Amino acid sequence: MEEWLHFPHPVPAIKHHVTEESAIAVRNWLWVVAALVFLMVVVGGATRLTESGLSIVQWKPVTGALPPLSQQEWQEAFEEYKQIPQYKELFPSMDLAGFKYIYAWEWAHRLLGRLIGVVFAVPLIWFWARGRLPGSVKPKLLGILALGGLQGGVGWWMVASGLVNRIEVAQERLAIHLLLAALIFSACLWVAGGLGPRAISLVHEGAGRLKAIALTILAVVFLQIFVGGLVAGLRAGLIDNTWPLMDGAFIPPADVLWKLEPVWKNLVDNPVTVQFFHRMIAYLIFALALGHLVDAWMNAEGRARRGAGILFGHVLMQIALGIATLVLVEPPFAGAPHLGLALAHQAIGMAVLAVATLQARRLARDAVMH
Repeated sequence: MEEWLHFPHPVPAIKHHVTEESAIAVRNWLWVVAALVFLMVVVGGATRLTESGLSIVQWKPVTGALPPLSQQEWQEAFEEYKQIPQYKELFPSMDLAGFKYIYAWEWAHRLLGRLIGVVFAVPLIWFWARGRLPGSVKPKLLGILALGGLQGGVGWWMVASGLVNRIEVAQERLAIHLLLAALIFSACLWVAGGLGPRAISLVHEGAGRLKAIALTILAVVFLQIFVGGLVAGLRAGLIDNTWPLMDGAFIPPADVLWKLEPVWKNLVDNPVTVQFFHRMIAYLIFALALGHLVDAWMNAEGRARRGAGILFGHVLMQIALGIATLVLVEPPFAGAPHLGLALAHQAIGMAVLAVATLQARRLARDAVMH
C-alpha cells in the first residue's frame, strides 16, 4: 500500500480522435455561422437603405446590447441623434416614432454581430477542448475569429465617419465593412467545404484550368461586392437609371467618367464611374461563369458540372435583379431605391459568393482526373 501511495499509477492520457462524425459536426456549425453572416449582411443592407446606420451614435460593445427600456432613455438616445448632421440636414422633422424605427434596424444589426461572435467563439472553444478539430483547420478558424474582431472595429470606424461633417458614412469604409463580411462568410464556407466525406468530381481534362477559372470567378465576385458597397454608399444606383446604356451611351464620355482630380478619386468618389465599373464587372463575371459552365459541361462530371450550372444560374439571377433594381426606381424612402428589390439584389449577391466559394473549394478538394 505504501508503494502505491508513493508511486501512484499514472493516469492514462485521454486521446481525442477527429472522427468523420466530428468533422461533420464542425462543418454543420460553420454552416450555421455562415447563415447568420448572410442574415447580417441583408439586415445591414436594410440598415443602409433606410438611413438607419447612424441612429446609434455610441459604441458600447457590452451594455449596448440592450435598447432603451424607458421613455426617458428613448428620449435621451433621440437627443443624441439630433446632434449629428444627418438629423439636422435630412430628417429635421423626424419624431420619436420615426427614430425608434431607424434605431431598431441598427440595433438589430449590432445585435446580430454580437450573436455571431458568441455562436462562433463558444463552439470553437468547445470543439478545440474536446479535440474535435483537425489540426489543419485550427489556424483557419483562428483567422476567421480575428476577422470577426476586426469587423467590429471597422463597423464603428465606418459609423464614426458619418457623425461629423457628413450626413452618411464614408462609402469606402462601407465597402470595406461589406467586403470583410463577405470574407468571413466565404471563409466559413471554404473551411466547411473541406470537412466531411469527399464526393468525387470526375474531370476528363483541364482540371487545373477549371480550378483556376473557378478561383478567378471567386476573386472577381469579391471585387464586385466591394464596388457594390461603393455604389450603395454613393447612392450611385439612383443615377443613370437605364440599361444597357448610361445616359444614352454604353461607355459614358471620358470627361464624365474621369472628371475628378486626381484621376483615382473617380474610382471611389464619382457615382457615374462607380456605377459604370459595377456594370462592367457584372459582364465580366457573366462571361467567366458562362465559359466555366461550357468547360465543365464538356470536360467534367458530377458535382463539378452541376456546380458550374448552379453558379451560372445564380449569376443570371443576380444580373436580372441588378437591372430591375436600377430601372424600377420606386423609392419608398426619399433618396432610396426600392427596398425589396435592393435587398434581393444584395442577398443574391451573397448567394453568388456562396456558390462561387463552394465551386472553387470543390474543384480544389474533390476533382480528380478520369
